[in-house]
Amino acid sequence: MVKFAAVKHVLITLCVGWLLVGCSSYDRLPPASLATEEPGPEYVIGPLDNLTIFVWRNQDVSLTIPVRPDGRISTPLIEDLPATGRTPTQLARDIERRLSRFIKDPVVTVMVNNFNGPFSRQIRVVGEATRPQAIAYRDNMTLLDVMVAVGGITEFASGNRASIVRMIGTQQKQFNVRIAALIKDGDVSANVRMMPGDVVIIPESWF
Repeated sequence: MVKFAAVKHVLITLCVGWLLVGCSSYDRLPPASLATEEPGPEYVIGPLDNLTIFVWRNQDVSLTIPVRPDGRISTPLIEDLPATGRTPTQLARDIERRLSRFIKDPVVTVMVNNFNGPFSRQIRVVGEATRPQAIAYRDNMTLLDVMVAVGGITEFASGNRASIVRMIGTQQKQFNVRIAALIKDGDVSANVRMMPGDVVIIPESWF
């Protein structure tokens, strides 16, 4: 029994050491800056965004519609107009050009009511989050913002072994993040800046 206990202790020590080495092998991201936020690039429309298209003095062709999963919209007088990858202003100009065949000097405004954004700009949270999901990226978004959106982590999560998978150029890199330290201990140094396309992986605690 003494020998078995000793072997068990050695195995547990090796497993813990392996986990710590595995975590430390990931790079660390710097804390999010507390500097004044600056406006980011203009919003790009994505599938399932909800758009209000207002045509001045032409109520009959003004409407609110979703962007189809194929990235196109159809409005009165216009069919299958590509919308994804366009800013609201760019889409408004596209609609004006199409409508000019039917309406003299149309003036169009496009407003986004429900934001999803293109898939390449969404942040995906998988694993032991309370509500794992993909959320729309917002400029200056931090890890804390993401955790609030998904409702935090479950009681089974190993939050300080979480990681962010991020594309940097053509390479995929993985960074260790300390979610438990951030949301349970209030350690602001664990709050890092998010980037479009990030994947947050929250593993389950082993014991």
